[in-house]
Amino acid sequence: MPVIALTQEMGSLAKDVSLKLAETLGLAVMRHEVIEHVADRMQVSTSLIGRLRGGKAGLVERLTTDSRSVALYTAEELFALADRGNVVLRGWGATCLLRPVPHVVCVRITRSLKKRVEWLMGDLETDDAEFAEAEIRRSDQAHAARMHSQFGVTWGDPVLYDLVLNTDRLSVESCVEQIRLMVNRPEFAETPASRALLANMALEARVRAALKEHEATRDINVTITANQGEVMLRGIVLNSDERAQAEAVAAEVSGVSGVHNQLRLMASTRRFASAKQT
Repeated sequence: MPVIALTQEMGSLAKDVSLKLAETLGLAVMRHEVIEHVADRMQVSTSLIGRLRGGKAGLVERLTTDSRSVALYTAEELFALADRGNVVLRGWGATCLLRPVPHVVCVRITRSLKKRVEWLMGDLETDDAEFAEAEIRRSDQAHAARMHSQFGVTWGDPVLYDLVLNTDRLSVESCVEQIRLMVNRPEFAETPASRALLANMALEARVRAALKEHEATRDINVTITANQGEVMLRGIVLNSDERAQAEAVAAEVSGVSGVHNQLRLMASTRRFASAKQT
């Protein structure tokens, strides 16, 4: 059940590679699932999510949209798609989110700025090279800012990927062949351990999203660890009601068989309660 995560770099031909890869290997390819999922969970338009990702959102939109929710719901959907397997995932931080899973192949598709500008000019049917270059730079800056903010990494760092392919020199077909060879290498064979790790990460993402969606727990920030359906909650919450609510919300998530609640109350809250009793 191969899972392939590709970067999304405007004009790099990554989209062409992903479609050809899916066709060649008989895989599903992620299209609009993530943007629709995120927009639906946040009850906003898909166009707003698109503008935020492309660096085209206005100041008010950037200030009023909860970036943490975007990240949480994005992760939830990506892990769900990867957990089903047989899929090509392009963009949305998939290469960073899924890199800990040994059987996921993480690939960067890149190209020189000159070739990317030429591609965009052709795609937009314009001869305005300056405009095309500005669009690409804006897209790159938005990607870099999001990757640094969400994952603390430098976008484009080759160490983040298992394979870096330059479409200046390689055709789409050659890229697909290189990725196919990588997928079939023993290093990327799916094992019970790697499958379990992905399932655990998917469950953690669902619990995290559920806590964010529930009114009583949306502002808490705790550590969530899943292991074969058993979920552990660790961290500090404001009061015993938040502690109980977090456990109750986590217990209702699909796939959770048990919750180990190790949440602690804020020290000041405990001291206030003790003083009130005396």
